[in-house]
Amino acid sequence: MISPPICRGLTTLKRELFHKSLEVVGIRVPVNSIANFLKVLNNDLLNQPKLRNVIEDPTSKSTKIILLKTEVESLDLDNLSHENKEFVKKEAVGVVKHTLELNYDYWSVDEILKAILPEGDEMPSSFTQVGHIAHMNLRDEWLPWKRIIGQVILDKISTIKTVVNKVDIIDSTFRNFRMEIMAGEDNMIAEVKEGNCRFRLDFSKVYWNSRLHTEHDRLVKMFKKDEYVCDIFAGVGPFAIAAAKKGCIVYANDLNPASYKYLQENAVLNKVQGKLKAYNLDGRHFVEMAVHDLYAALNSQSNTTNSSSLAEGQTVFKTFKHFVMNLPATAIEFLDAFKGLYKDKEALITKPDDQLPMIHCHCFSKSEEPEKDIVKRVVTALGYPLQPGYKIHFVRKVAPNKDMFCISFKLDTDVAFGSAKRKIDGSDVAVQNDEYDDNKVEGIAKKVKMDIE
Repeated sequence: MISPPICRGLTTLKRELFHKSLEVVGIRVPVNSIANFLKVLNNDLLNQPKLRNVIEDPTSKSTKIILLKTEVESLDLDNLSHENKEFVKKEAVGVVKHTLELNYDYWSVDEILKAILPEGDEMPSSFTQVGHIAHMNLRDEWLPWKRIIGQVILDKISTIKTVVNKVDIIDSTFRNFRMEIMAGEDNMIAEVKEGNCRFRLDFSKVYWNSRLHTEHDRLVKMFKKDEYVCDIFAGVGPFAIAAAKKGCIVYANDLNPASYKYLQENAVLNKVQGKLKAYNLDGRHFVEMAVHDLYAALNSQSNTTNSSSLAEGQTVFKTFKHFVMNLPATAIEFLDAFKGLYKDKEALITKPDDQLPMIHCHCFSKSEEPEKDIVKRVVTALGYPLQPGYKIHFVRKVAPNKDMFCISFKLDTDVAFGSAKRKIDGSDVAVQNDEYDDNKVEGIAKKVKMDIE
């Protein structure tokens, strides 16, 4: 690799300092012999990024110049093998010197930053791209050079128009964070394409993580056309919009007014507004409201379209097939919203294994035994043990000691109908006011068979 000039200590970016003249050796060869020369000298070619091994010969149209690696410094070709040197002497027209003129545009982000910043193990060049925005999370030691870092990224990556740095932790209520512009336009309105969906969002006011696209796809693949899906913490709609596009009927909610605004806009943008009903409520209130509204909507529709097929006083009842809870910091705490959710519908749920929904709850874990940790927390929140068949899926590593998971399980009848007692570890244990003996919960976590993906 050809390194740029070292320019440590810069406080402002001076592109003109990144210029290098490099003299290399070239072989003048007939045009019709180029392929043969390239084959024989394969290991001795220049082979540098963005540079050609074969260039025009300014002295003749019948010949071209093949450039050799930088280790070959003299016209005597001292660094070539004896066989290759003899081949060149016999077949080439001549050996010449050629000067490469390299400037700031030649080198990559990493190469320029390594030439400017203090030496370190890793250059601060990684970022997440959200539309035209490059989102960085700089460590404190790199902050004095944040303007230069931002400008280099802006210069080198044509699709980036704005570079921002996160300056605060994610707000636990609205899932946004403060940021500062390091370089480029002050424009936080981004458009993102994920799968066959498009999303418009204000990155300064809502949560978006492009690294979760695989998780979005994974869950949506479980959903089937015409199923009812409830997205409790929908954000701007990465799960909800994709599910609606698949043909699901989606009830989606977010407490953040900005997320709610863009959730509605994205439904229109993706032409699924007829498949998606948006809410701006607290998660617990939304769960109850969504179940109520689905029941009301089904019976309102049946009264106008299918009244002749229903007996007098008969009602239409369906449950959501899936509840999505993508708020990993606190989603487990909201599981108590499912206690007694269908307590007045027990007579209508005659096939609970089929009718009761799957719950997909995202969470973080810092534990060395994350599966045990997650089960324990879920059991505590529900007040009931999980039944066999649930799955815990690893989503991604968030930090060196922090991972994101998704636990998926069928809503149990005792939780759904709000039963007062449950057989746990061979004894009857009353569950009241979220109180649960820690030792018994830990015992459950050990006994229940895990299905870890």
